[in-house]
Amino acid sequence: MNTVKTFMLMMLLTLLLVFGGAAIGGQRGMTYALMMAFAMNFITYFFSDKIVLRMYRAQEVTEADAPVLYRIVKRLTQKAGMPMPKVYIIPDESPNAFATGRSPKHAAVAATQGIMRILSEEELAGVMAHELAHVQHRDILVGTIAATIAGAISYLAQMAFFFGGRSDDDEGSNPFVALLMMILAPIAAMLIQMAISRSREYAADAGGAKLQGNPLALASALKKLHSGSKAIPMHATPATSHMMIVNPLSGGSMMKLFSTHPPVEERIARLQSMRINSI
Repeated sequence: MNTVKTFMLMMLLTLLLVFGGAAIGGQRGMTYALMMAFAMNFITYFFSDKIVLRMYRAQEVTEADAPVLYRIVKRLTQKAGMPMPKVYIIPDESPNAFATGRSPKHAAVAATQGIMRILSEEELAGVMAHELAHVQHRDILVGTIAATIAGAISYLAQMAFFFGGRSDDDEGSNPFVALLMMILAPIAAMLIQMAISRSREYAADAGGAKLQGNPLALASALKKLHSGSKAIPMHATPATSHMMIVNPLSGGSMMKLFSTHPPVEERIARLQSMRINSI
C-alpha cells in the first residue's frame, strides 16, 4: 500500500507540474524550470552521500573499529542478498541514523555515537534493517525525482514573481489563475513531497521489520530515539533531516503536514500491529 501511495503521490506531483506549470510559465517556462531543477538534483543524487557524510563528520569504520555495528550490518545485508555498504559512525551524542547512496552498490549507513549507547543490539539491528530497507527500495532515487519536480514548480513560481507569469504569447491565459498558481503550487508541491517522504518511512519500517524478523525491536528503538533526540538535539539541517530515522527537528502540531517523518506513535502502532498479525 505504501508503494501504491507513493506512486499516486508522484503522479499527483507530476500533474501539478504539468497543469500548474503551464498556467504559471507556459510550456517554455515549465521546460526551463524543469531543466534547472534536474541539473541541481542530478548533482545532489550523485554526490549527496559524500556531502552529507562530510557535513556530519562521519568516520568510516571497519569490523575491528566497531564490531557490533559492523557485524549487524553485515549479517542483515547477507540475509537480504545485498552488497555490503560502507559503515560510518558520527561523533554526535544525539541518537540517530541514516542511509545514503544512489544505489545498493554505492550505499552507506551511518549511526551516531549516541544511538550506539542507548540501544540494545537487537534494537540497533532493527534500526539498521530500516536503513537497509531504504537502500533496497531506492528511496534516494525516489526522493530525488520528487525533489526535482517540486523544485521545478518552485522555480516557476519564483521566475513568475520576478519576471512575470506565462510565456507562449499568453494565449488563453487567465491572470487570476496564474497568480493563484504562483502562490499555491509551491505549497502544494511541498506538501506532496513531504507526504512521499512519510510514505517511504512507513515502507522502510515495514521492510526493516521483515528483514530483521522482530517488529517490536524497531518499535522499541523508535520510542527510545524519539525521547533521546528531544533530550539531546542534533545539529541537523532541514535539507538533510529527512534522511534520519527520526526527525531531528522539532515542530508543533501545525507542522505535521510539512514533516518529512510520520508521527512516531503511529509508526510504533503499525510495527506492533505487524507483530500481532504475525502471531
